Amino acid sequence: MGILNCTPDSFSDGGRHLEPEAAITGGLEMLGHGADMVDVGGESTRPGASPVDPVEELRRVVPVISELRNARPDAVLSVDTSKIEVAAAALEAGADIVNDVTAGSTPGMLDLVAEHGAAIVLMHMRGEPRTMQTDLGYRHVVAEVHGHLIERAAAALAAGIPRQRVWLDPGIGFGKDDQGNLALLAALPDLASHDHPVLVGPSNKSFLGRLTGAPVNDRLPGTLGALIAILGIPRGVVRVHDPASAVQFLDIAIRVREASA
Repeated sequence: MGILNCTPDSFSDGGRHLEPEAAITGGLEMLGHGADMVDVGGESTRPGASPVDPVEELRRVVPVISELRNARPDAVLSVDTSKIEVAAAALEAGADIVNDVTAGSTPGMLDLVAEHGAAIVLMHMRGEPRTMQTDLGYRHVVAEVHGHLIERAAAALAAGIPRQRVWLDPGIGFGKDDQGNLALLAALPDLASHDHPVLVGPSNKSFLGRLTGAPVNDRLPGTLGALIAILGIPRGVVRVHDPASAVQFLDIAIRVREASA
């Protein structure tokens, strides 16, 4: 899954795809470089980010999704939002997936996704982007995060979303400390054991910078190292800023894994 941030303030690529023309070109390039899907977002969820007015978020994402759908009818498109009005408009414009950092907690969100026959990514986040890094303490981070996701998955199933369309994301970098992020990556097989697709998004995150000392634009090696955690996960998805590099890395890693079997 390629990350297409149509924002001025995202931590890694803010401003690069703010204008619709640049975003459409960027999305098509990602698909051309091997991305299976593109995730279009109009509101930054970096630590400390402020909310965006729904009207502005709609202006940023809907034209991009519509044009990508027209240009690539075969592509899988996702909208990164927790606002029901944005999700509704994006689904009408051609999105297949709602990627929700609040795990579908907005009233009506799960019903909306079910009505459209779409998929939803349920991500774990403590608090909201402005506050999520203020409380990083867990008694058992893996058990607590997985427990929350399974509860939200049960709500999605009850709303009528098929199991294969309910994806779980542990929320790497969203309200966890460095060891918590590493523990959640290591525990992906346990999360996958609940028979849902699993998505993980470590791309360029600040914990990689703290662990390696690399600035945000030099974290591709660390990102690729974190992707090792997805190997062997059935229906595993990685959300990355550089799909071409991730595709090449995972292709070789999978070949090596298969050769050793």
